[in-house]
Amino acid sequence: MQQTTNTLLMIRPVGFRMNEQTAINNYFQEELELKNAEINAKAQDEFDHFVEKLRAVGITVIVEEDDTLTDTPDSIFPNNWVSFHENGNVGLYPMFAENRRQERRDEIFIRLEKEGFKINNIIDYTSAEAEGVFLEGTGSLLLDRANDKAYCALSPRADETLFIEFCEDFEYTPVVFTAYQTVAGNRLPIYHTNVMMCLAETFAVICLDSIDDKKERKHVIQNLTEDGKEVIKISEAQMGQFAGNMLQVRGANDKLYLIMSQSAHNCLTQSQIQLIEHHCEIISSSLETIETCGGGSARCMMAEVFLPKV
Repeated sequence: MQQTTNTLLMIRPVGFRMNEQTAINNYFQEELELKNAEINAKAQDEFDHFVEKLRAVGITVIVEEDDTLTDTPDSIFPNNWVSFHENGNVGLYPMFAENRRQERRDEIFIRLEKEGFKINNIIDYTSAEAEGVFLEGTGSLLLDRANDKAYCALSPRADETLFIEFCEDFEYTPVVFTAYQTVAGNRLPIYHTNVMMCLAETFAVICLDSIDDKKERKHVIQNLTEDGKEVIKISEAQMGQFAGNMLQVRGANDKLYLIMSQSAHNCLTQSQIQLIEHHCEIISSSLETIETCGGGSARCMMAEVFLPKV
């Protein structure tokens, strides 16, 4: 199984704004003193520049325009509702915010099939929403596809029982822990695993300080190192600048790149950058509006397509 893909699905926003339903437990979101139309226009601009940079190095980006008929302010983050796998399986995930559930659209699957991809099975976990149980795709799940392991930081958006069920269905070994951030003096669970951790082929970028339980921290490090990954540590302050929200992708001639936002890149130290560049080149793009209002960054915007070609 390959850990990285050269094909991404991205959703261009039409009604992006701060989502009041996700702000309940996404402590990265902030209000901007702008009208929603201005916020969306800025987000579209950031999105377009980002896609341009990815395509310039030979990464295949399938861009689908969001639907104007539904109120889906967070549709720019498709990796939370869907995952695509090498055997043609698709995972569909239960979402915490009610208005995010409308992001799941059959048109996306039709588009991928038109692009020559094969979908064999859809494994649908969305009925868990009725029980108030959530697992938000590759936001909650960090998949080490090459070593058949799945990492998950438990939170109101990542249920342990459902995570174990996913691991059984998709044949991954679960690595479970809780990651925290300090909010107004309190330690509260981080909403998504992919905010504090990034898994690449030969390394992992991780905020170990967020895993308060020493045994859990040791267990995570042990799993990463036994799979031959160099552990590159970031601080909680750097995590707050989305330095954990990165994704490794393949470009032209199978060249590897680590994709991140400008703010993530700017907050890294020279030695951290050198450690990363020892493994692959960095591509960064300004996503300021998207990060501020959406509380998500570069990695959240990219749904990896591993589906087989017809």
